[in-house]
Amino acid sequence: MIFKSINPFSGEFIAEHEVLTNVQLNKKLRLAESAFKEWRNTSFQERAKKMKKLADIFREKKEDFGLLITNEMGKILSEGISEVEKSAKNCDFYAENAEKMLRDEHYDTPFKSMSVYDPMGAVFAIMPWNYPFWQVLRYAAPTIMGGNVAVLKHAPNVVGCAKAIENAFLEAGFPEGVFQQITIEISQVESVIATDIVCGITLTGSEMAGSSVASLAGKHIKKSVMELGGSDAFIILNDADLEKAATVATQSRMLNAGQACICAKRFIVTEKVADEFASLFTQKIKALLQGNPLQSGINMGPLARLDLAEKLSRQLEKSLQQGAKLVLGGERDNCNFQPTLIDFVDSNNVAFQEETFGPLATIIRAKDENDAIAIANNHRYGLASAIWTEDRERAYRLARKIEAGNVFVNSLVRSDSRIPFGGIKKSGYGRELSEIGIKEFMNIKSLIIE
Repeated sequence: MIFKSINPFSGEFIAEHEVLTNVQLNKKLRLAESAFKEWRNTSFQERAKKMKKLADIFREKKEDFGLLITNEMGKILSEGISEVEKSAKNCDFYAENAEKMLRDEHYDTPFKSMSVYDPMGAVFAIMPWNYPFWQVLRYAAPTIMGGNVAVLKHAPNVVGCAKAIENAFLEAGFPEGVFQQITIEISQVESVIATDIVCGITLTGSEMAGSSVASLAGKHIKKSVMELGGSDAFIILNDADLEKAATVATQSRMLNAGQACICAKRFIVTEKVADEFASLFTQKIKALLQGNPLQSGINMGPLARLDLAEKLSRQLEKSLQQGAKLVLGGERDNCNFQPTLIDFVDSNNVAFQEETFGPLATIIRAKDENDAIAIANNHRYGLASAIWTEDRERAYRLARKIEAGNVFVNSLVRSDSRIPFGGIKKSGYGRELSEIGIKEFMNIKSLIIE
């Protein structure tokens, strides 16, 4: 079988990539096994030196890598370059902090006791296409700095990005096998999970994919971290700075053409300010330009694949049939989907119930703050949320009531190397990033010395 990279804006063929045979796959897994035996014994200083070099390579080649991202999945070039820069920062963060994060922890007991953090093997990652560099490096940097090795199955439409990342690791001086990308079919995934060298599985993707892979991880008794779908609430209360809220709301929904698990998707506005916010939001979305992601002045490129654009069109059509009002947009030309806003959405609407992975914003009107929180929590997803209010004490009180892994007040929801990231409910489990993220796939070994 062959995977093809297709430019989603132009439809032009970019490259094709052969799927590994089972013999070739097994050879790569054995390479990971032998690499781990050596890599686990390296010092933090040696790992950090190579990780810093990797960060330098990303910065040196950010334009080339950014262009590769744009061509394979369609985000505008400036966003692709920014993604590569963010990946470099994550490499620096773990190079500088991994040793401190994984230091021995001593306990107050009558005898000598401590916890130590030992690497366990290969962490197998199944990653999506929407942030093809960042989502790989946010897992790979802590995995490798902890002494584990990394095996990546990337999405079929961004194999070029996967190969570029692997080559960058080799150029930075990492031994062969410490980071490998494997071009495989879904039918080959279980054989990778089952192999002894794999100590854990991390997946970023859909709820359906997460359920399937988590089941396989459980079957083979392997630790797993799942970062799945989201339908993030963006709550605007009566005392919010509406101009700023509308500006950030537009960015939060339309960044990367709305193709992010932590894009705000449900804009829950209290009735007193709903009309004013809707007007401001409409003006700002209307100012966006969708088109060629390589063209200057364009704010948003195409969706990454035609099937994704077609699904979003169906979701929009059904939402309007169910009573939502089209305020702006809604037109589509192949993968190119206009920035779209609908109003008067309720909890029975498809646009509320399902994750809409694209530039479709929905306004839901709430009676008051209690109703807004109830609407936000009335969902199977619980990844991230935002609250907008000028009262910080009120914000803290309400944030504690939100059922989500992350809550941001008066700012854009985003991932940050320093802060744990992950969700609850059907949005998954486990955490990435920060000190918590690097420990997810370490053996927390207790030592008791009498």
